[in-house]
Amino acid sequence: MPILKRGKILVINCGSSSLKYEIFNMPQKDSLGKGLIERIGEKQATISQKNINCEIERTFYCPNHKTAMSKMLELIEEPTCRIISNLSEITSIGHRVVHGGEEYSESVIINSKVIKAIEENIELAPLHNPANLTGIKVAMEFFPKVRQVAVFDTAFHQTMPPSAYLYGLPYEFYEKFKIRRYGFHGTSHRYVSTVALDIIRRYAENTNMISCHLGNGASITAIEKGKSIDTSMGFTPLEGLVMGTRSGDIDPAIIFFLAERGYSLEDINTILNKKSGLLGLSEISNDLRDLEQKAEENNEKAIQALEVYAYRIRKYIGSYAANLVKLDALIFTGGIGANGVRMRERICRKLENIGIFMDYEKNREIGSKSGVVSCDYSPITIVVVPTNEELQIAIDTYELTL
Repeated sequence: MPILKRGKILVINCGSSSLKYEIFNMPQKDSLGKGLIERIGEKQATISQKNINCEIERTFYCPNHKTAMSKMLELIEEPTCRIISNLSEITSIGHRVVHGGEEYSESVIINSKVIKAIEENIELAPLHNPANLTGIKVAMEFFPKVRQVAVFDTAFHQTMPPSAYLYGLPYEFYEKFKIRRYGFHGTSHRYVSTVALDIIRRYAENTNMISCHLGNGASITAIEKGKSIDTSMGFTPLEGLVMGTRSGDIDPAIIFFLAERGYSLEDINTILNKKSGLLGLSEISNDLRDLEQKAEENNEKAIQALEVYAYRIRKYIGSYAANLVKLDALIFTGGIGANGVRMRERICRKLENIGIFMDYEKNREIGSKSGVVSCDYSPITIVVVPTNEELQIAIDTYELTL
């Protein structure tokens, strides 16, 4: 039996003003510790880090991502609450990259070609790809001899057929501008679908699933024999479900209607992305917990917002079930999917007609843990799986850099 190479994988998720990181011991898949830097570019940034034994938080001056990365590396090996003893223990680095366009359908070792592709897709992800690229370049500067891997949010959905990813627009827009549905949350959908197969003891080759990643950002993916064949997010993460602050699907003519009444394109963009969804409908909050509390107090707008959220999810589940022909499992994940016990019940309560029967007692008992929450007689198994995108990035990185 071959001896597997051991390694410590640093996972980096670089946002426009934040930096998340975690170190995994592979192949055991053990998390050694993780941290978060926020408010990069402001006068006072914060860094919090924890391992199994301790947790610390500090403030510091952080004008850019290079300073943030330097602070991260300093804290990782600082005796106060270190994650590893020495940075030389890091064998490879995995980076979350939001948009890989049509170029990449799987994770890849980063080279000049990959960097160029990420740069070319900046226009498709202007808020995320530049920050992801900054993280890669700074990490390569600090670790010039360590192999680094790009794990794309869009990669898992590159198996969608043209019938699923093309819009009903003139085909020249796809040819000229690559306007098509790309989908996001791919790393999460891929991770939870793999874990779900283990839980229900099935093989990907003969299993069809629908994965619901529900959080402030939310998407649903139809998975046939281990491959994504459709997903609710589209050209951008705005399409699809009603989300925390995003509108999801709307009639495109609404944009022109608002523009004719004095709203600028910038105004409309802000409204659809940051002032809509649960927040806009309820006029209370984008946080499900706040709305559930208000709903208990019989707040009509909170109740209505929750019903709209659940209704839209049921519509997608129904349409994907129709196109999959045979459905074996329904997965709930994400901050709401894995923790929102009541929302899972609200969604499943009207799905019995397509063979989805929830065991409400099991659902309450399992809470936010992994496991099956469907009735024993349910033709379709309902599974709760907390997502772990960082671990999936570590797994991909380890497998590519063995």
